[in-house]
Amino acid sequence: MPIVDDIPGLRRILANSHTIAVVGLSANWNRPSNFAAKYLQEHGYRIIPVNPAYRSVLGEASYPDLASIPVPVDIVDCFRRAAEIPPIAEAAIAIGAKVLWMQLGIENAEAAKRASDAGLDVVMNRCVKIEHARLMGGLNWAGVNTGVISARRPHG
Repeated sequence: MPIVDDIPGLRRILANSHTIAVVGLSANWNRPSNFAAKYLQEHGYRIIPVNPAYRSVLGEASYPDLASIPVPVDIVDCFRRAAEIPPIAEAAIAIGAKVLWMQLGIENAEAAKRASDAGLDVVMNRCVKIEHARLMGGLNWAGVNTGVISARRPHG
């Protein structure tokens, strides 16, 4: 699968995904990971926290690593430094995730190539919450110019 950086590809991922494992999700309400995960949870996604420091976050059981998650995962959303992404990519491949998503400011070409070669879609340097709001109809109703011109609301 390719590195996804286009509107149709991002929209396809967001519309076809239901379960997001958030690696590095913080229980601290003012951390970006918590804010983004709460938004996604409120928009119908199942959030699975992956952080060994917590027993639960946002009302969901927290797991120490991806391998411990007992249900299928669509997106592995990474709130970790770029240098920490390669083992996360390997774990995402091992659990059969469909997408490896690196948050804003995070890019790792080695991990992206490995995940892509294994059949995962890869997104780098983008925020799942921002892309959902921009592409799935959340921002345009508030008058924000999303850069997406369409006369139809997206399906999904």
